Amino acid sequence: MDPVTIARWQFGVTTVYHFLFVPITIAMSMLVAVMQTIWVRTGQERFLRLTKFFGKLFLINFALGVVTGIVQEFQFGMNWSEYSRFVGDIFGAPLALEALIAFFLESTFIGLWIFGWDKLPKKIHLLCIYAASIGTVISSVFILAANSWMQNPVGAKFNEELGRAELDGVSGFVEVLLNPLLLSALPHVITASYMVAGGLVAGIAGWHLARANGNDEVSADDVLAYRWAAKFGAWVLIVSSALTFLSGDAQAKAITVMQPYKLAAAEGAFQDTADFSLLTIPNADQTEAVVEIKAPIPGVLSFIAGVPHIKGIDTIRTEFAEKGFVNYNGERTKLQEQYAENVKAYVQSLESQGKNFDPIPDVNVAYWSFRAMMGLGGAGLLIGIYLLFTLRGGRTPKASKLWTTLMTAMPLMPLFAISFGWIFTEMGRQPWLVAGVLPTASGVSPTASAAEVLFSLIVYTVLYGVLAVIEVKLFLHYTVKGLPDVKEPKVTSDPDAPMSFAY
Repeated sequence: MDPVTIARWQFGVTTVYHFLFVPITIAMSMLVAVMQTIWVRTGQERFLRLTKFFGKLFLINFALGVVTGIVQEFQFGMNWSEYSRFVGDIFGAPLALEALIAFFLESTFIGLWIFGWDKLPKKIHLLCIYAASIGTVISSVFILAANSWMQNPVGAKFNEELGRAELDGVSGFVEVLLNPLLLSALPHVITASYMVAGGLVAGIAGWHLARANGNDEVSADDVLAYRWAAKFGAWVLIVSSALTFLSGDAQAKAITVMQPYKLAAAEGAFQDTADFSLLTIPNADQTEAVVEIKAPIPGVLSFIAGVPHIKGIDTIRTEFAEKGFVNYNGERTKLQEQYAENVKAYVQSLESQGKNFDPIPDVNVAYWSFRAMMGLGGAGLLIGIYLLFTLRGGRTPKASKLWTTLMTAMPLMPLFAISFGWIFTEMGRQPWLVAGVLPTASGVSPTASAAEVLFSLIVYTVLYGVLAVIEVKLFLHYTVKGLPDVKEPKVTSDPDAPMSFAY
C-alpha cells in the first residue's frame, strides 16, 4: 500500500477509537453535576453515592480520552505535514483555542473537583464540575469548528506568494465560527452525546436494579438510588433522541446545499431523485446501481433534504468535469474559487497519468454508515422506552440474560451510532481533505515512506489495544461494585492538610 492509504488508516483507527470517549465526556460530566446538585440541595446520601459512583466512571473515561486525544495532534506533523503547512493558519486557530481555553478549563476544574471534596465548600465544589462540563462543550465547539471548516472552507483566502491558505482577517475567523455546517453539527453532536450518557446511566442502573430483585443483601436505599438513576438516564436518552433527530434534520439540509456529493453517496443516488432509498447496491466501479429499491412513499428524501430533489452522482460527476467543485447552488467559497485553477491542474495531471479523480466518496461506506447511524440510534431509543415501561408502577425487572443484553446494548447502540455518524462525516468528505481545495493525496507528508507510516500504525494499534483492555477492565470492575459507601465530606480549615484522592 502507498503512504496515503496507510496514513488514512492510521488516522481513521486513532480518531474512531478516541471518539468513543468523547460523547461520554461531554454529557456524563453534566449528568454527574445534576446528581451532585440534588445531593447539595436535599442532603440525601443516595445522591452523593450516585455522584461518586458515576463520577468515577466518568473520570476513567476522561483519562483515556485525554491520552488517546493527544495522538491526534502528533499525526498532523507526522503523516499530514503538507496539509498542516497549507491550512495551518486556519485549522490551527480553533485547535489552539481548544487547548488554551477548553482543555485548561476542563483539566483545572476536574482537578479541583477530584481533590476538593474536603477542601472546598459544597457549592464551590459543585461549581467545579459545572465548569468542567462547560469546558467539554467549549472544546467540542472548537474541534467541530476546525472539522466543519474542512467540510466547508469559509473565511479563508489563498496566498499565492506563500502557496497556502490563510484566514481572511478577523472577519474570516468569525465566519469560521459561524460556519453553517458548524451551527448544524454542534447541536447534533451534543444531543447525540446525551443519548450515549443517558443510556449509560440507565443501562448500569437498570442492570443493578435487576440484580437487586429478590436479593436481601441489597438495601432499600440502594434500590431507590438505582431506580431513580435508571429512570433519569432513560428520560435523558429519550429527550436527547428527539433533539438529535431534529438537529439531524437541520444538518441534513445544510449538507444538501454545501456537500451534495456526500448526500448523493449516502443515498446511493446515481440519478437526481426526491425518493428515499430502502436498498441500493452499486456495481464494483460505482457507476450505476445493481439493486435499487425506493421507499413506497414518494418525496421523503425531498422532505429530509429541503429541496425538490437531490443531485445524483452522475450529475455531480458531470458538473465537476465542466465547472470544477461547486455546491448545490453552483456556488463556491472564496478559497474554493481562488484555488479552482490549481485543482483543475491537479486533476489534469492525474488524467495525463491515466488516473481518474472521482469527486464522489465511496458509495458503500457512505450509504451504510449513514443507515447504521440512524438504525443504531433508534434501537437505543427503543430500549430506553422499554426500560421505562418495565419500571412503571414501581415494578422491578428480573435478572436474565435478555435483560443484561438490553442494558448493555442501551449505551452501546447510541455510542456506535454516533461513531458511525463520525465515520460518515469524514468518509463523506473524500476525496478531499479540504472540500473543493486540497485533495487527500496532496496533504500527506512528502518524506514519510510507507514503511514508516505502517510502523507507526502498528505501534498505535497495539498501544490502543492495551489501553482498551485497561479501560474495559477498570470500567467493568467499578460498574459491578456498584454504589460505594460514603461519608459526608467535611471541609477542613487546616491549610497544611494533605490532599486526598476522593475516588
